[in-house]
Amino acid sequence: MNHEAGLARGTLLELPGAGVGERGHLRLLESAPCDPQQIYARILSERYGKPFIVDDGRTRRLYFSLRFIQSSMRIDDPVTLDFAYTRKMMAFLLFVPDPSEVLMVGLGGGSLAKFCHRHLPDTHLTVVEISPDVIALRGEFGVPEDARIKIVQADAAEYLPSAEGDTEVLLLDGFDASGIAPAFLRRGFYEAARRRLRPGGLLVANFCGPPQRWYRHFRLLDDAFDGRVHLGRVTYADNHIAFAFADTGFPLDWARLAKRARALADRIPLDFPEFVDRLRAGAGLRRELRRLQ
Repeated sequence: MNHEAGLARGTLLELPGAGVGERGHLRLLESAPCDPQQIYARILSERYGKPFIVDDGRTRRLYFSLRFIQSSMRIDDPVTLDFAYTRKMMAFLLFVPDPSEVLMVGLGGGSLAKFCHRHLPDTHLTVVEISPDVIALRGEFGVPEDARIKIVQADAAEYLPSAEGDTEVLLLDGFDASGIAPAFLRRGFYEAARRRLRPGGLLVANFCGPPQRWYRHFRLLDDAFDGRVHLGRVTYADNHIAFAFADTGFPLDWARLAKRARALADRIPLDFPEFVDRLRAGAGLRRELRRLQ
């Protein structure tokens, strides 16, 4: 299935969050009538099988399982990037400061899409999301609907090979309830991702959890990009962000990046100089990963 999304997926049901040990309210896509106690039991036993929202009045969070928050939005500032790893992924602007096209894999609560839409007014955004239920919740997170942002309901493993050379930046943040989407764990997936990039393009991938869970993905990415991958660790978070360069810009020019970081910080509310520092601190991470071989 592969089409621009505008789907209706049942009725948005609101239940007290206390039924699953949370403050505030649950919001779920359900067909009425339904039994709230059965829904609570399925969520607690991780058998619910659909995304759901927990809203405590301060944040609105998207879950597939209560073990992991997929996305978080501040109610009083819905465009701010609430998670450190999403802010670190925006470091792509250090390398491609004015992209005309950005392709994203994984919608979640739309944090990156909303931020790019607000702060990159000349950029066209395409977001690939496999779950129609996630897409149906886009309104709960205020994901814009206009000509500059297109959401496509598709499996990224099928979508990426369908075209070549059509984007400057590709952001990979596709997860299911257990981690990185298993369909990504193929050499062909990362090779197709590289082919989507224009000359000078950049792929940015979010790897979450202990390295044992994502190291094979990193190896495939590194092979597809002929070793032109820089890995950075997210401060105070269980994420690593990989920056893979289609052809140029590697090794990194730290003086040039520091100068560009100062210019970017004047127009976009993110700490780009700190991003440069964190990238430099990640220079030895590849050596650490070799221990897993």
